[in-house]
Amino acid sequence: MTATAAAPVHAPRRRLGGGVLTACLVGSLVLLALLAWASLFVGARDVAPGTVWDVLLGRGTGFDALAVTDATDGRLPRALLAVLVGAALGVAGLLIQRLMNNPLGDPQILGVNSGAALAITIAIGLCGFTQVWAYVWFAFAGAAVAMVIVYALATAGRGPLTPLRITMAGIAVAAVLSGAVRGITLVWPHAFDQLRIWEVGSVTGRGVTVAAWVAPFIVVGIAVAFVIAHAVDVIGMGDEMATALGVRVGRIRVAALVVATVLAGAATAAAGPIGFVGLMVPHAIRLALGVTGRWAVAFAAVAGGLIVLGSDIVARLFDQDKMPVGIVTAFIGAPILILLIRNSAGTAR
Repeated sequence: MTATAAAPVHAPRRRLGGGVLTACLVGSLVLLALLAWASLFVGARDVAPGTVWDVLLGRGTGFDALAVTDATDGRLPRALLAVLVGAALGVAGLLIQRLMNNPLGDPQILGVNSGAALAITIAIGLCGFTQVWAYVWFAFAGAAVAMVIVYALATAGRGPLTPLRITMAGIAVAAVLSGAVRGITLVWPHAFDQLRIWEVGSVTGRGVTVAAWVAPFIVVGIAVAFVIAHAVDVIGMGDEMATALGVRVGRIRVAALVVATVLAGAATAAAGPIGFVGLMVPHAIRLALGVTGRWAVAFAAVAGGLIVLGSDIVARLFDQDKMPVGIVTAFIGAPILILLIRNSAGTAR
């Protein structure tokens, strides 16, 4: 299942010392905290920083308090969910790219998010499940099935399994699955009234309950990714080399794919199919820091949270609380995908 490529996507450009990386990680966490703090001010109703502080200390009342801490529409649970979803997608994209040596790997591009979304719409439309604790299991199954279909299509026919072939198969599968999602929502419109904005990826109105249900899956998934990160990097250099170095290729590959599926499924169940985060994050940390292994997982989680939370803030600035975050990530990620496809096609010649 290892795609051929001109160079491993996990190859670092330069090595930084542990002290420098620790400082960078702490700085990234501080930036994430500041961004989360800033997100509490912005929305349909602007709230002054001093008022936000009073609300967090339990002294705030009225509409300002509801805008910040409301369990369903409050900005605090919204920021928490954005960070969780971003971290999940960032680490899932990292695992996919490095395990398969595919610089175009992304849960959305490869159809994983769309598979999860279709399974969720079936759970809601046909089975009547409307709570995240019920349909999150459908999301995991749908994500796994979509990944299998993509690789079955990519390996069909002649020629080597290249990143471009995998990506084209993923785009085709994602298009079909997204069309099926739209069809189901049209057949049962009343069942999806509250999830309409969810179709394009949004953290609006999802609330603290959704965050609480998906958080264990995301935290455990990232923890497992942290443990197997080095072995995944070794597999990305080839199965023979990995076996010679003592890596249990089959077990690690299955574990990595399960983790990526769980992370992508949980993120999709929580916020819908948000695209391009898993594509952008691995390239950003590789170009900026050149890190591998566990450092890469840690930075991918933080960078993913920064991207989704930052995109949500941008969406609020343009259209208060109504614009889905998936639209912003698509505007950012689509040009990056085009550039990467052109580079991949050039190296394949």
